Amino acid sequence: MEKTDQDFEIAIGDRLKALRLAQKFTLDRLAADARVSRAMISRIERGEASPTAALLARLCEALGLSLSAFFAPDNPGTSPVSRRETQRLWRDPTTGYLRRSVSPPGMPSRVDIVEVEFPPGARVSFPPRPESRFMTQHVWLFAGVIDMELAGETHRLHPGDCLFMDIGDAFAFFNPSDQPARYGVILDRGQVPGR
Repeated sequence: MEKTDQDFEIAIGDRLKALRLAQKFTLDRLAADARVSRAMISRIERGEASPTAALLARLCEALGLSLSAFFAPDNPGTSPVSRRETQRLWRDPTTGYLRRSVSPPGMPSRVDIVEVEFPPGARVSFPPRPESRFMTQHVWLFAGVIDMELAGETHRLHPGDCLFMDIGDAFAFFNPSDQPARYGVILDRGQVPGR
């Protein structure tokens, strides 16, 4: 069964609080490290607000996590199969961007696979994240059109196109069309030899 926006907000808040407490971060420390107000973090944890994709990425970075690790369950996976009906979902409250964690959770792999449905006209920007420079991703477009802004260049992706990039660089996704776009993200959390 699909979750409502309120379910998303509660689940995100519960997860953020659990991860913060597991790392023994106070609200003040997380606020300072993530450059997010203490009040906003508190509202997110209480399920009263949902973070944007960029804000959630900053919170994850401060906790030393990728977005994929944020959405992964704490307990080890028991099955190498991830059924669509059990995959974790999250919706960006600003753009309507819908993120689905596709990879089976808890498997001994550096790779995470995510599916994204990106609404027409939506734009999501991520600032540089030097701590994430060792992580890379492939963005593989299935349907629609996406403009990827990366390192001063714009790469227009059409169905079947794939873009490789470092996560540590500033980048932005933009859907310039009046149709939704759907793409996969294949994230590698490990160091690439020779880079």
